[in-house]
Amino acid sequence: MNVRWALRDLFRHPVRTALSVVGVAIASALLLDMMLLSGGLERSFERLLLSRGFQIRVTPKGTLPFDTEATMSDSDRLVAVIRRDPDVVVAGAMLATSVYARLGTGVTPLVGYGVDPEAQGFYTVESGSDLAPTDSTGLLLGQPAARLLGATIGDTVLLFGNMQQQMATMTGDHQVVVRGIVRFLYDSRNQPSIALALPIARRIAGPGAAGRASVIMVRAREDATLADVRDRIQVAVPTVSVNSTEQMVAQFRTRLSYFRQLSFVLGTIALIVTVMLIGTLLAVTVNERFGDIATMRAIGVSRDSILGGVLVQGMALTVAGGALGMLLGLLSARWLDAILTSFPGLPSSISFFVVDARPLAGAASVLLITGLMAGLLPAWQAASAPIAMTLRNDAP
Repeated sequence: MNVRWALRDLFRHPVRTALSVVGVAIASALLLDMMLLSGGLERSFERLLLSRGFQIRVTPKGTLPFDTEATMSDSDRLVAVIRRDPDVVVAGAMLATSVYARLGTGVTPLVGYGVDPEAQGFYTVESGSDLAPTDSTGLLLGQPAARLLGATIGDTVLLFGNMQQQMATMTGDHQVVVRGIVRFLYDSRNQPSIALALPIARRIAGPGAAGRASVIMVRAREDATLADVRDRIQVAVPTVSVNSTEQMVAQFRTRLSYFRQLSFVLGTIALIVTVMLIGTLLAVTVNERFGDIATMRAIGVSRDSILGGVLVQGMALTVAGGALGMLLGLLSARWLDAILTSFPGLPSSISFFVVDARPLAGAASVLLITGLMAGLLPAWQAASAPIAMTLRNDAP
């Protein structure tokens, strides 16, 4: 049974073959989506953490960045200590706080970030300019905040930090000027956020915010051993938690282990469906062609040729269905990602399905192996069929 004969035999039943290809394509799409999902969120989270080049985060003891509203006191001293490490290139503090803006006769709540402009890893400038290190009146707006305030570059905004006190006294407004429009990397969709220089953000937040920070971002030299840098910083500042990107991804992975479990279960189901589809079609095809196969064996066609021909049929179904399934899987992954990332509270930069070479190659490899295994039993049955008995049974 040569390759040409094997492929031609599939086209003898075009409807059955087409339905099998569609079935394999659906199973392949499910398999690809589950492989993208199983590690996609982790890869997306890691890329987000490294998007600005900061590999280490220093946070209040026992917490991860923004896990709680806890802050670190005396953060300026902590930053100074961290900067003394020879492998630290940049270190800067950031304070997250509630801020209110005057809008006509009312007030608008905002999320405020006090940053060191030379050491920030929380936003990218889309238009206008970044804050200058000594800029005490500059303001950066995210797109949602800009829409909410109806403000643009050059406009003046009045901010305050204690709503109850301000509603009582109507004094203490801080006048700031919009320098640029930015995209905040860790914000959820439509979160109205602003960024200010750290000193002005602390003043707006009130006397209790003096010297405080929510997180300290640290960028180490690229050729430095990150684990050693992290350990040295932890020894130098033992009152806080020091986490590398690798540690945060590991903790993130533990919290979201159910995604891997779900992916494994649904991926396994996809493989079982693929095996059943291909195995069933090949078994039916072999049973229908037992007489032809026995005749070919009788005239000298080797058992290996028969075995290879049936396997070629299985691989042809797998390749055709897999190629269609990969395209279908990429389209469905994009659709599913849009649904999942619309959940409240998730950073808009996070993706559940991250397309890269590793899961694509993995899905293709697993699928090809599955198709090969699905054809082994029908191929063995075809190759081991008794010639004389089969010819006698098929004789008219």
